[in-house]
Amino acid sequence: MTGLVEHLADRVTFELEALGASRFAGLSEQSQRHHRRIVPLDSSGFPLGAIVTTRVVPMNTHRRTAMLLVRHGQSIWNVERRWQGRADPALSDHGRHQASLAAANLGNVDVIVSSPLSRALETAVIISSQLGVGPVQMVEDLQERDAGAWSGLTTDEIETDWPGWINSNRRPEGWEHDGPLLERALTAFESIIAEFEGADLLLVSHGGLILVVEEHLRVSNGRIPNLHGRLVHHVSGELVAGDRLELIPPESSTGGTGGRV
Repeated sequence: MTGLVEHLADRVTFELEALGASRFAGLSEQSQRHHRRIVPLDSSGFPLGAIVTTRVVPMNTHRRTAMLLVRHGQSIWNVERRWQGRADPALSDHGRHQASLAAANLGNVDVIVSSPLSRALETAVIISSQLGVGPVQMVEDLQERDAGAWSGLTTDEIETDWPGWINSNRRPEGWEHDGPLLERALTAFESIIAEFEGADLLLVSHGGLILVVEEHLRVSNGRIPNLHGRLVHHVSGELVAGDRLELIPPESSTGGTGGRV
């Protein structure tokens, strides 16, 4: 399809062929570092306590921004059980079906934001077309961690050439470790919140990125399947972790096991 692409850093608009998506990346606003509380919600929706160091976007702190971080649909490399990283395999047919199912289960969404990798972007475009919300905004920093030399390999292939590395938590040259990955995830959130403060946002991203954010918020509960997500609020200068959500029925669920990214 033909769509409009907006680079929100400088408000330049131009035509995009093939996918109806808009892009913003590298916004010129520079963030500031502060101490801020990262607080998970209890069952009544009230914050629990935990203090960590992260960053705050200067803004009207009385407005709540809701971000649903969702892993993309099943890709063809998910089917082949290959580690993906920054590689760009397409969605499988089942992954496209998952995206359609997820759209039917979503509530109010004001803006859809996506990683530029095609498995996430196509998921976002399918949801966008069904909800009538768009164009999709693309953010470079929402893409998956770099898997280095393991990208494109199966776990068996990795064990052959790097025996014992996975279980001992060793990683190859070019691997993007948790610290840099979290740093760019928070940078992405800053740009998104600054642009869409007070909105209900759907962020289509990747399992590795979502998991490191969950670990940062101290609410991780294991690998995240395709089209499952974590609700995160920004309110009063804090990131507040809500529930993990399943956007597709269990019989359609894939992923969430093993060490693949």
